[in-house]
Amino acid sequence: MLERLRIIEENILQLEQLKVHSLEEIKRQKMLQWALRYGLLETIQAVIDVACHLVSKYNLGNPETYQECIEFLREHKYISEESSKKLSQMIGLRNLLVHEYIKVDISRIYNLLDYLDDFRVFIEEIKDHI
Repeated sequence: MLERLRIIEENILQLEQLKVHSLEEIKRQKMLQWALRYGLLETIQAVIDVACHLVSKYNLGNPETYQECIEFLREHKYISEESSKKLSQMIGLRNLLVHEYIKVDISRIYNLLDYLDDFRVFIEEIKDHI
Protein backbone atom coordinates (compact mmCIF):
# COMPACT_ATOMS: atom_id res chain seq x y z
CA MET A 1 0.00 0.00 0.00
CA LEU A 2 2.86 2.38 0.74
CA GLU A 3 4.14 1.72 -2.77
CA ARG A 4 0.80 2.86 -4.21
CA LEU A 5 0.91 6.04 -2.12
CA ARG A 6 4.43 6.67 -3.39
CA ILE A 7 3.21 6.25 -6.98
CA ILE A 8 0.48 8.82 -6.35
CA GLU A 9 3.03 11.27 -4.95
CA GLU A 10 5.41 10.76 -7.88
CA ASN A 11 2.60 11.12 -10.40
CA ILE A 12 1.46 14.37 -8.84
CA LEU A 13 4.95 15.76 -9.39
CA GLN A 14 4.96 14.60 -13.02
CA LEU A 15 1.47 15.95 -13.68
CA GLU A 16 2.44 19.31 -12.19
CA GLN A 17 5.13 19.58 -14.86
CA LEU A 18 2.38 19.52 -17.48
CA LYS A 19 1.04 22.80 -16.08
CA VAL A 20 3.79 24.69 -17.92
CA HIS A 21 2.06 23.77 -21.17
CA SER A 22 -1.01 25.62 -22.33
CA LEU A 23 -4.18 23.78 -23.21
CA GLU A 24 -3.62 24.69 -26.86
CA GLU A 25 -0.12 23.23 -26.75
CA ILE A 26 -1.39 20.00 -25.24
CA LYS A 27 -4.14 19.79 -27.85
CA ARG A 28 -1.48 20.10 -30.57
CA GLN A 29 0.90 17.50 -29.12
CA LYS A 30 -0.40 13.97 -28.89
CA MET A 31 2.48 12.92 -26.62
CA LEU A 32 1.45 15.54 -24.04
CA GLN A 33 -2.15 14.35 -24.27
CA TRP A 34 -1.02 10.80 -23.61
CA ALA A 35 1.08 11.93 -20.66
CA LEU A 36 -1.87 13.81 -19.20
CA ARG A 37 -4.35 11.00 -19.75
CA TYR A 38 -2.12 8.21 -18.56
CA GLY A 39 -0.78 10.18 -15.60
CA LEU A 40 -4.28 10.87 -14.35
CA LEU A 41 -5.45 7.34 -15.10
CA GLU A 42 -2.58 5.73 -13.22
CA THR A 43 -2.99 8.11 -10.28
CA ILE A 44 -6.71 7.49 -9.99
CA GLN A 45 -6.16 3.74 -10.29
CA ALA A 46 -3.61 3.87 -7.46
CA VAL A 47 -6.18 5.69 -5.29
CA ILE A 48 -8.72 2.98 -6.11
CA ASP A 49 -6.20 0.24 -5.28
CA VAL A 50 -5.43 1.81 -1.89
CA ALA A 51 -9.10 2.37 -1.10
CA CYS A 52 -10.16 -1.17 -2.00
CA HIS A 53 -7.19 -2.65 -0.15
CA LEU A 54 -8.11 -0.80 3.05
CA VAL A 55 -11.76 -1.81 2.76
CA SER A 56 -10.72 -5.43 2.41
CA LYS A 57 -7.95 -5.41 5.01
CA TYR A 58 -10.07 -3.80 7.71
CA ASN A 59 -13.32 -5.50 6.69
CA LEU A 60 -15.16 -2.22 6.17
CA GLY A 61 -17.78 -3.70 3.84
CA ASN A 62 -18.33 -5.63 0.64
CA PRO A 63 -18.00 -3.14 -2.20
CA GLU A 64 -19.36 -3.98 -5.60
CA THR A 65 -17.86 -0.92 -7.28
CA TYR A 66 -14.79 1.25 -6.92
CA GLN A 67 -17.01 4.09 -5.77
CA GLU A 68 -18.28 1.95 -2.93
CA CYS A 69 -14.69 1.49 -1.73
CA ILE A 70 -14.47 5.27 -1.40
CA GLU A 71 -17.86 5.39 0.33
CA PHE A 72 -16.82 2.77 2.88
CA LEU A 73 -13.69 4.77 3.67
CA ARG A 74 -15.86 7.85 4.23
CA GLU A 75 -18.38 5.97 6.36
CA HIS A 76 -15.58 4.66 8.60
CA LYS A 77 -13.91 8.09 8.83
CA TYR A 78 -10.78 7.20 6.87
CA ILE A 79 -11.45 10.10 4.52
CA SER A 80 -13.57 13.22 4.74
CA GLU A 81 -16.91 13.83 3.07
CA GLU A 82 -15.25 16.37 0.78
CA SER A 83 -12.53 13.92 -0.27
CA SER A 84 -15.13 11.25 -0.87
CA LYS A 85 -17.05 13.48 -3.29
CA LYS A 86 -13.95 14.55 -5.18
CA LEU A 87 -12.55 11.03 -5.43
CA SER A 88 -15.88 9.66 -6.62
CA GLN A 89 -15.80 12.17 -9.46
CA MET A 90 -12.24 11.10 -10.25
CA ILE A 91 -13.38 7.49 -10.46
CA GLY A 92 -16.02 8.58 -12.94
CA LEU A 93 -13.27 10.20 -14.99
CA ARG A 94 -11.18 7.04 -14.77
CA ASN A 95 -14.05 5.06 -16.23
CA LEU A 96 -14.29 7.53 -19.12
CA LEU A 97 -10.55 7.35 -19.72
CA VAL A 98 -10.63 3.56 -19.81
CA HIS A 99 -13.88 2.90 -21.64
CA GLU A 100 -14.64 5.99 -23.70
CA TYR A 101 -11.22 7.52 -24.26
CA ILE A 102 -12.10 8.67 -27.77
CA LYS A 103 -14.91 10.87 -26.46
CA VAL A 104 -12.93 12.48 -23.63
CA ASP A 105 -12.63 16.25 -23.89
CA ILE A 106 -8.95 17.08 -23.36
CA SER A 107 -9.97 20.50 -21.99
CA ARG A 108 -11.81 18.82 -19.15
CA ILE A 109 -8.83 16.64 -18.35
CA TYR A 110 -6.41 19.57 -18.55
CA ASN A 111 -8.49 21.46 -15.99
CA LEU A 112 -7.94 18.64 -13.51
CA LEU A 113 -4.34 19.77 -13.17
CA ASP A 114 -5.77 22.46 -10.88
CA TYR A 115 -7.02 19.76 -8.51
CA LEU A 116 -3.92 17.69 -7.87
CA ASP A 117 -4.08 18.69 -4.21
CA ASP A 118 -7.12 16.41 -3.89
CA PHE A 119 -4.72 13.49 -4.29
CA ARG A 120 -2.40 14.95 -1.66
CA VAL A 121 -5.30 15.26 0.78
CA PHE A 122 -6.19 11.61 0.17
CA ILE A 123 -2.62 10.56 0.94
CA GLU A 124 -2.58 12.53 4.19
CA GLU A 125 -5.94 11.20 5.31
CA ILE A 126 -4.92 7.62 4.56
CA LYS A 127 -1.50 7.93 6.21
CA ASP A 128 -3.34 8.66 9.45
CA HIS A 129 -4.81 5.13 9.28
CA ILE A 130 -1.90 2.95 8.21
